[in-house]
Amino acid sequence: MTEDGGSDRLREELRRYERDSRFLRKDSDDRKTMEEVFDRATLLVLRQLMRQGAISELNGIVSSGKEARVYWGVTAEGTNRAVKIYLTVSAEFRRRLNYIAGDRRFGKLPSNSREMIFIWVRKEFKNLQLAESAGIRVPKPYAFEKNVLSMEFIGTPPAPAPIFAESEVDEKDYEWTFDTISKLYNSAGLVHADLSEFNFFKNGTELVLFDFGSAVLESHPQAIEFLTRDIKNMVRFFKKRGIGTREPEDWLEEITK
Repeated sequence: MTEDGGSDRLREELRRYERDSRFLRKDSDDRKTMEEVFDRATLLVLRQLMRQGAISELNGIVSSGKEARVYWGVTAEGTNRAVKIYLTVSAEFRRRLNYIAGDRRFGKLPSNSREMIFIWVRKEFKNLQLAESAGIRVPKPYAFEKNVLSMEFIGTPPAPAPIFAESEVDEKDYEWTFDTISKLYNSAGLVHADLSEFNFFKNGTELVLFDFGSAVLESHPQAIEFLTRDIKNMVRFFKKRGIGTREPEDWLEEITK
């Protein structure tokens, strides 16, 4: 087959896929958002994940941010998935170089933002695997491809579980949080590096730490700086809720000793 013939076939396949895909229906209330997220390259990635069986269908949006949007996906067996799609047009990743530079798992940094996002997704997947293998409760990672990550859905679709910022928290949550930060550092060899009350699900009695794209290995040159910031953020949050008396310095010494 000639190169032109292959291109024509691909374009026709994409047109048919766009026409038939349930998440690109004409009656969508958020067509503009969909067009921003589902560029042709992302459509191909989703198709590949569907062929692999990682997901079978994609439903409504679960959460939205500057860098990524999360959708409710479902497998062929009817199991719910959180499908995180990073925006390849986002300029936010230019500010994220220091979370990848210095990480021995990745070589020379790419010169273009699209390749940077692909590394970021692979990094988040590997960080989730590391955390899970250390016994830390995180969304289980299932698959990734380029700018798309499929993982466990925390909550009851279509709604995700509440986060700390919108929940009642208590002393047990406080102890669990700092035990998790310590376990992440000492057992998984990771620092979350972007920790706040917006990165913890409170799913009934179950607590889940999520959003691991920024997480760095403890060998990263700025690991202690990031760990200190994580601890300060969580001490601040719990003190605002009237919980905890220990200072960030005390937690940092205990976790790193």
